[in-house]
Amino acid sequence: MRAIKHDKVEEILHRLAAEFIRDEGGKSSLITVTRVELNPSGKDAVIFFTTLPESEEDTALKFLDRKAPEFKQKVIKESRIGFPPHLRFKIDYGERNRQRLDEIGKNI
Repeated sequence: MRAIKHDKVEEILHRLAAEFIRDEGGKSSLITVTRVELNPSGKDAVIFFTTLPESEEDTALKFLDRKAPEFKQKVIKESRIGFPPHLRFKIDYGERNRQRLDEIGKNI
């Protein structure tokens, strides 16, 4: 039962992060939320993202770090998950590497 709640919180955070980025983000890059990892205690969550163009990753990370308190307020206001976890944003290098491997595979 606990795993179901854990997964549900990750889904809610994923959806809310995508909405927040869509509404607050600029037009210079496309930021995509790739996954959310909630630690077992539920007190910390990492929101992973990628950007297009890739060169905008650092700018996007600075933007998201700056906007994290506003995002946390959105989570409090629009979800019923109780006390929200501590939220951090990270570039999803794993997803970026997977995309590169897909490209290499297509060219072989």
